[in-house]
Amino acid sequence: MTAADAIVLAGGRASRMGGVDKPAIVIGGRSMLDAALAAVTGCVHTVVVGPHRPELPEPIRQVREVPPGSGPVSAIGAGLRALGSAAPFVVVLAADLPFLTAWSITELLRHAGESGADAVFAADDSGRPQYLIGVWRRTALTTALDQLDSLINQPMKALIPADSAIIPLPGVADCDTDEQVRLARASAATPPAAALTLAAARTELRTGLTRLTSYVADLRAVRGAALATPLTAAGPLPRFDVSAMDGYAVAGAGPWRLRRDIGFAGGQRPVGLLPGEAVRIATGAHVPDGTTGVVRDEFTDIDGDRLHRLPDTPLRDDIRRRGEDREPGDLVAPQGTPVTSALISAAASVEVTAAPVRGPVRARIIMTGDEIRNKGPLHAGQTRDSIGPILPELLSWYGIHAVDRVHLRDTPNGFDEVLAAAAECDLLVIVGATGGGAADQLRTAVARAQARILVHRLRLRPGGSTLVAELPSGTTILGLPGNPYAAVATLLALAPAVVDGRTGSTPGRTQLGPLHNAGEISGPVPRIVPARYADAGGWLGDPHIRTAHLGGLVDRDGLVVVPAEAADGATVEFLPLPR
Repeated sequence: MTAADAIVLAGGRASRMGGVDKPAIVIGGRSMLDAALAAVTGCVHTVVVGPHRPELPEPIRQVREVPPGSGPVSAIGAGLRALGSAAPFVVVLAADLPFLTAWSITELLRHAGESGADAVFAADDSGRPQYLIGVWRRTALTTALDQLDSLINQPMKALIPADSAIIPLPGVADCDTDEQVRLARASAATPPAAALTLAAARTELRTGLTRLTSYVADLRAVRGAALATPLTAAGPLPRFDVSAMDGYAVAGAGPWRLRRDIGFAGGQRPVGLLPGEAVRIATGAHVPDGTTGVVRDEFTDIDGDRLHRLPDTPLRDDIRRRGEDREPGDLVAPQGTPVTSALISAAASVEVTAAPVRGPVRARIIMTGDEIRNKGPLHAGQTRDSIGPILPELLSWYGIHAVDRVHLRDTPNGFDEVLAAAAECDLLVIVGATGGGAADQLRTAVARAQARILVHRLRLRPGGSTLVAELPSGTTILGLPGNPYAAVATLLALAPAVVDGRTGSTPGRTQLGPLHNAGEISGPVPRIVPARYADAGGWLGDPHIRTAHLGGLVDRDGLVVVPAEAADGATVEFLPLPR
């Protein structure tokens, strides 16, 4: 995401709604202000302009336009002053857009960066420009404000630059009347009837799930989390001038008089060199004052106490200078970077061991069905739980920490207690009960819990009955099919998007390549099947798979997502199976 700051306008008089606090109106389980803040969660700094709201977290700055209620232009000016000077782009957003998503902001930023326009604004479904859903170049916004004699009670059109663009975006309708609020609430309460494609479902999860609260943590203890702010160097790298090779620190031109002391990495720094002197030095050792270069061992010859450079050897400095890799304040990793071993190491090298993060995601696994038995002898009609014991490991591949695993019997109200206690974790992974059968109670329990449904069903075989929702507490429900292969395949396809949505992690790169036998696998609906690497590159998929167990994954390298009606050689997505 292009670096940007955000100004969220959460004041105004809401005269057409009787002067209510419009940003605080709840639609679909969250306030319209919360929807706006979720949409700009990827921004570097965010300022909210309006009445002070003590519930907002500390990193969000709050200011008030002067005088209060003096219009959006005045509010934008107050917000820009509070931001100071930082990111090159500024998102300006009204807090009356209940269905706005982070995807819309990303699209505006992408268009602003590619078009070179001074500002880019969204247009709603009717084609009407929404000037309070826009991305400005900071310099253009500053200039537009400076050109006005007064900011008080100015119309937004007085601010719009000539070099601006308008792009249509879904979900950018605002709520200015009580009737619009009523319709928005009805829309939010009605689950989408159509099944989502896998791509659409991932986008919905990455942009529609509520972010976890950020906190400062020891990076070594939070693998699977993501940076909540950019990580910058606290100290230089290297911390001082060090030898890049085993050899000799020298002063001036050779030959040199060789001293007897030696410089070791982590040891005492040798005393300063005088012109014509040399001292033995190890890789990583602090070079003494007066050093003009390091001569590698293989480039030298010693005659008594005299050090000579061998003829025809290259002249190299071989000193790593203080701060040549990083200076204090340099960017080490942007916001959203997953906390991995590489990040932990890179941070430690510049004296950073703790940083604000979101996550890792904590999950509770719920296995459902009277027919499922984890251990002990099987009774009539029962089957062994073949995936519950391995789900913690599968989740750990994506940085999700399984806190516990429970078995839920098939009862009419069994899910109600599970959902009521869900605030203790970030994610509920529920296997089974997602269909429409007599014993499939999850969907009705989700409705009773007033959860917000993000994925009603998937247009994918297997995995069509998948359900993803968010409880009022913020906990994500990932409802997987009870069929073992379908559950695992859907988990592998959606888990990264769930983590991205909850932690704000930057999505990983998609592995794409040719599926040589796609024609014998594909049908009218996309399929996800086991696959193995082909000798010539790409993959060969399994046309037929038994889904009641995971035997089909033995000796397979991963899964492939096969588009509908694909021909041999079609480009497909590959989901690797870690060994």
